[in-house]
Amino acid sequence: MLIPNNKHKETFMSSSASAAATFDYGPIFARDLPAPAARWGGFSKFHFVGGNNDSELVPLDELVAATNTVMKREGRNLATYNLLTGPHGYRPLRDFLVGKLKRDAGMECCADDILITSGSLQGLDLVNAVLTEKGDTVLIEEDCYEGSIKRLVRRGVTPIGIPLDHDGLRTDVLAKTLADLKARGVRPKYIYVIPTVQNPTATIMSEARRRELLKLSDEYGVPIFEDDCYADLIWDGQRPPALYAMSKTSNVVYIGSFSKSVAPALRVGYIVAPWEVMSRILAMKTDAGSGSLEQMVLAEFCPKHFYDHVPKLNRGLRKKCEALMEALAEQFGTAAEFEDPKGGIFLWVKLPDNVDTLKLYQAAVKAGVAINPGVEWSVNGPHAKSRLRICFASPSVAQIKDGVAVLADVCHKEFGVPERSANIAKR
Repeated sequence: MLIPNNKHKETFMSSSASAAATFDYGPIFARDLPAPAARWGGFSKFHFVGGNNDSELVPLDELVAATNTVMKREGRNLATYNLLTGPHGYRPLRDFLVGKLKRDAGMECCADDILITSGSLQGLDLVNAVLTEKGDTVLIEEDCYEGSIKRLVRRGVTPIGIPLDHDGLRTDVLAKTLADLKARGVRPKYIYVIPTVQNPTATIMSEARRRELLKLSDEYGVPIFEDDCYADLIWDGQRPPALYAMSKTSNVVYIGSFSKSVAPALRVGYIVAPWEVMSRILAMKTDAGSGSLEQMVLAEFCPKHFYDHVPKLNRGLRKKCEALMEALAEQFGTAAEFEDPKGGIFLWVKLPDNVDTLKLYQAAVKAGVAINPGVEWSVNGPHAKSRLRICFASPSVAQIKDGVAVLADVCHKEFGVPERSANIAKR
């Protein structure tokens, strides 16, 4: 720790910290730890990574009012871990979710089918803890959420990637893979899918594909793990029913989140599962409950404001997505290939095969541009070597345009892409 404007104290504190750091923890660290984290250095100037949202579209006034209301009404209940409504989480929020999931996703569930979690990431961890162990196999979308892939690998679980097309997970390949695994005596623990605004491709699985997926799940006795964190972010608000809603055999475990629709830092997610699974998850959730104040605030905010807020958010996100696509077309020309998404906060971009986006990421960071290289978002790394994920929700429209221009300059210097010509703008 350094104390500014006092050279003597700076020296003393620095040398004390150095002396205290001589103990060697290396031999006693647990085995198989991930690589150590880097020190936080702040966001890049042009920050196109992470699941951050638009700060201007956070419903700040409404959240302030909701916080004041619930603190005055129920603040003293914070003295009790579970807010007197049990380990599932704050009951008024679960009651809101019962109605929301029926209205938006076609799901029939009750409050006790829902567990509030500390973001959907805790939901991923809890489901994995209940269903998987080292040596297991899981079927997962070939291009998929990095956090899901890493969690499986760290548990010693083998993820097998199933390719996607414009309708989502390819169930023809899934059927063949399930049959091949059965012939080898392998029963996967689950099929993980993000069917609605998939991450990173932003595809939306068709209803026909969903029916086929449910049929295969029942046929092979492999449950579906449905991650629905992005489903609120569809531009036109029209979404297919959740797999959970379409299931007739309770073969789906479902997770959702308020991170993308309200605010990521609130860290409120939820699991919906049949009691046979939920009872095991509850036994694994030993954190004394997820943050109760956030749950109380959302329970006050959502019935009054959620369905006014989300369309405004989606209009703003669509505007930024259009700005990103225009900037890519202007700066990269036909060298950048992508589909116009129907929702979400990211664009999955294909560059020419000679571009290694991991190397591009390393060079771009030095120029102040942060991107997600495709290999980190794919079970099959080489398949995504020339792809990148660009998150457009957080930067302003001006930052999107300027950041893509810088990225194009870096890419041209490193790989000769895009080719500079009269058809491609120069900065």
